[in-house]
Amino acid sequence: MAAEKIAIASDHGGTNLKQAIIDELSSKGFDVLDLGCDGSASVDYPDYGYKLAEAIKSGTVARGVVVCGSGIGISIAVNRFPEIRCALVHDRLGASLSREHNNANVIAFGERTTGVATALDALDAFLNTEFEGGRHERRVEKLSNPPL
Repeated sequence: MAAEKIAIASDHGGTNLKQAIIDELSSKGFDVLDLGCDGSASVDYPDYGYKLAEAIKSGTVARGVVVCGSGIGISIAVNRFPEIRCALVHDRLGASLSREHNNANVIAFGERTTGVATALDALDAFLNTEFEGGRHERRVEKLSNPPL
């Protein structure tokens, strides 16, 4: 069986945490699609968030991780796409609930707000928690199909 491919993207404010997450995913056997950025030179977080959203929209990957300084900007960027349900989390419980209740397919972290150990613990919950469905199904459907 082929390893699941997971995309990851960050701006310049998230490259250190991004690398720790890549290392963790690789050690667990995931195939990591690194969409950048790769250095400390200032870049625009929407550009990298949009790359990750496109990877999900195109079917290249089913799930992703985004990182910026706070996690706020890049999570807003990826959530511009109806195919994305990105949750900015700060702990394991938030990551679990984002999967159980919201069927999140992208998790966001802030390098300046969340330590590496906490982020990796939350990542583990994100990767290993299933969507409950049931009463949550209609609510999640509304996230991708808002009324006009």
